[in-house]
Amino acid sequence: MQLFYAPGFVGDFYTLTEEESAHCVKVLRARKGDILTLTDGCGTKIVAEVVESDRKCTSVRVLERVADAAPLGYRLVVACAPTKNIDRFEWFVEKAVEVGVSAIVPIACQNSERRAVKQERLTKIAVSAMKQSLKYSLPVVEPMCDFADFIKRDFAAAGGGVGCGGYVAAPQLFIAHCDPCEDKRLLRDMIVRGGNVAIAIGPEGDFSPEEVAMARDAGFGSVSLGESRLRTETAALAAVMTVSLLNQGSGGQG
Repeated sequence: MQLFYAPGFVGDFYTLTEEESAHCVKVLRARKGDILTLTDGCGTKIVAEVVESDRKCTSVRVLERVADAAPLGYRLVVACAPTKNIDRFEWFVEKAVEVGVSAIVPIACQNSERRAVKQERLTKIAVSAMKQSLKYSLPVVEPMCDFADFIKRDFAAAGGGVGCGGYVAAPQLFIAHCDPCEDKRLLRDMIVRGGNVAIAIGPEGDFSPEEVAMARDAGFGSVSLGESRLRTETAALAAVMTVSLLNQGSGGQG
């Protein structure tokens, strides 16, 4: 099955973007009367019929709309310092969306070697990964922000900018870092199945001791992702995979 992205599709008819139209007509050779599957990126699965086949503006008519199709079953916000080599961070965004994530927040830390990202490009990568993995919810890729601002957020606020529905409950807050501390435990032992999670992953040089202290003061628990020393993007994906695996069979996607 091919999945098309149709943001803002709320009525009976919709015109695909030029990019989606070109893929539909030139690549898949869709014609009038063909049936397509689309999503608005907010969890809705839409089955529609092609009413006008055009390489620049293909139009469709709704046949069926299923709200909250294949929900993730939990909310996961990953704040990660972008890598110096942006290709590695883009790889993380792609794979995190494929596995399952609610929001990705690029953060600037004291040891960051990259302090700017192209949000539009990262969102485009997220859209492609959503369609590839047949998910109906598009994770938010937020603008880059300072780590200190991220940990001060009200994570329990409704409409907090994560996905189309915002936060729905206060998540468990974690920071993964390399410094030893007596109460640091494996992330897998801390996750509550079906719960909401926010986790911060530091840059190549790790979080500074001051940043770890700030996060802990803000309610973030220290966690480890295992015995291996991981690259930033690998650590971030390991966190996503850990939360996903612990939630397998809880009624969401996967």
